[in-house]
Amino acid sequence: MADWESDSPKLQTNLESLLQSIRDKSPQRLKLTFENARQWQIKFMDGLVVPDPKFVGRFRGEPDLENINVYVAFIWGVDAQKVPQELKVFEIKLNQILNALDKQIGQGDAKSPKDIKDVLECCAWAHGEWVRIHPFVNGNGRTARLWANAIALCYDLPPFVRLRPHPDGDYGQASASLMLGNWDGMVPIFHDMLKDALG
Repeated sequence: MADWESDSPKLQTNLESLLQSIRDKSPQRLKLTFENARQWQIKFMDGLVVPDPKFVGRFRGEPDLENINVYVAFIWGVDAQKVPQELKVFEIKLNQILNALDKQIGQGDAKSPKDIKDVLECCAWAHGEWVRIHPFVNGNGRTARLWANAIALCYDLPPFVRLRPHPDGDYGQASASLMLGNWDGMVPIFHDMLKDALG
């Protein structure tokens, strides 16, 4: 069985299946919550070897994970004790943005450049906040990229962010800035990714 860190065929199969499930539900524009992300992590970790089963489908700060802190590139994610509240704030703000986009962009409508820019800004914000909070012990980058793709799919855009391995180029450097709450630098990168995905 593959380790939860490796780019294994099992992980790729899990991610492809999960992305298809998200794509199938996207026309309904269902409310997105942090509980979606919990289920996503359970599905993409299925069949992988994890150091401790309690890390799967659980957020830092929950029982038995109250003191688990994580860092990326020497920058700490949100303190475990603050993760539950940060996730509530994330969900409220995300749905405020999505409600505004729903009013702005009708189902099946042709999207103006402004519509696309606004969707990409939402994708970048959700992706960035997830990375900044870093609520899981492992799999936050994959989940952040799922957020971006799930939002894009709601507005008839393709899932333009590669899930694993993480995208090349400027994405890595911009991701490091996300840990500091600087998500707007991801917008032009997402724009280029979307352009490539649309051919």
